Amino acid sequence: MSKKMLFKGFRLIDGNGGEPIENAYMLIVDSKIEKIGSIDEKGNIEGAAEIDLKGKTVMPGLINSHVHITMEPIGDPTSLMARESQSKTALRGVANLRKHLLAGTTFFRDVGAGYGIDFALRDAVNEGLIQGAQFLAAGRCLTMTGGHGWFIGREADGVDEMRKAAREQLKAGADLIKIMATGGVMTKGVEPGSPQLSMEEMAAAIEETHKAGKKAATHAQGTQGIKNAVLAGIDSVEHGIFLDDEVIQLMVERGTYLVPTLVAPYFIVKNGIEAGIPKHAVDKANYVMDYHRESFKKAHKAGVKIAMGTDAGTPFNLHDKAPYELKLMVECGMSPMEAVVSSTRGSADLLGILDNYGTLEEGKYADFIILNENPIDNLDTLFEIDEVYKLGKKVE
Repeated sequence: MSKKMLFKGFRLIDGNGGEPIENAYMLIVDSKIEKIGSIDEKGNIEGAAEIDLKGKTVMPGLINSHVHITMEPIGDPTSLMARESQSKTALRGVANLRKHLLAGTTFFRDVGAGYGIDFALRDAVNEGLIQGAQFLAAGRCLTMTGGHGWFIGREADGVDEMRKAAREQLKAGADLIKIMATGGVMTKGVEPGSPQLSMEEMAAAIEETHKAGKKAATHAQGTQGIKNAVLAGIDSVEHGIFLDDEVIQLMVERGTYLVPTLVAPYFIVKNGIEAGIPKHAVDKANYVMDYHRESFKKAHKAGVKIAMGTDAGTPFNLHDKAPYELKLMVECGMSPMEAVVSSTRGSADLLGILDNYGTLEEGKYADFIILNENPIDNLDTLFEIDEVYKLGKKVE
């Protein structure tokens, strides 16, 4: 027999960006939304357990487009991963999955992990073996020899090697392919602004990804590397620190998403060398942070599609603190509603799951959070979530 729950009397933010609906209702049957709207239009509903949410706000669960679930957000996460066993790393992933879910992230995208651990964690969540947010997994990132992220990557050089590397990850079970177009902050000896993989190399991997019906994301910080990736057909640019007008226009024309991860350098700069973060990472984060914010502002103003992502797992970038990213996006020019939409509908669209997740609409899965205040008036309420529901079940 189906389980029916009728939630009523709340303020509804459905994730589509329209005005919140006051005094709303939502009928959940098993794991999906059967009916939703204003309570004045509810009609007769029988056989449902009623839950009064007067004074509360209901919105979709957050969807984080850029996570490293197996990384521990200490001062030097990569050194920790290098010296601990794969089994210990997997256990960290289990713990981090629960942190995301309890904090209101009901779906995310993992964009780089070694040894197939992310695939095993993803499957364990889907099979109900462990509790956590559902997620898409990229497996090993594709990087040039010695390139950014090589320690959790598949190093490849040349068009043919890149094509094979993408096929290997797809064969292993990747839901998407992550490509390193430029240097980055956390890898010693590489520069964030420097191009790494060429346009031709990336195009080969992207072609294989799209042939498999999946999407490709790129770590891309420097202007030329970002342009190379966009021209190669990438679906999303992660970070996008040095964006110029030309590449912004290309992204608008091609519908390329930006996943800004504004909090990643912010927490490195805030905590510094004193907290155990390597000096090379602190120096680079200090250099890029202001450029990063300005690029975000220009991209947002120009109409680039934006999905929320935090880079959780990087230094002091905690797995249960995604709302900090929303607050920084608002500081950099987004309205609170735009930030909420980028964290729900926008991310779901990027991940290719919008048919089932990302907004609260009839026929979609019942992934939602219950808040004590309206986040459009006070984003800080997202740090103190009242209740989380995943697939129609309350998270305990």
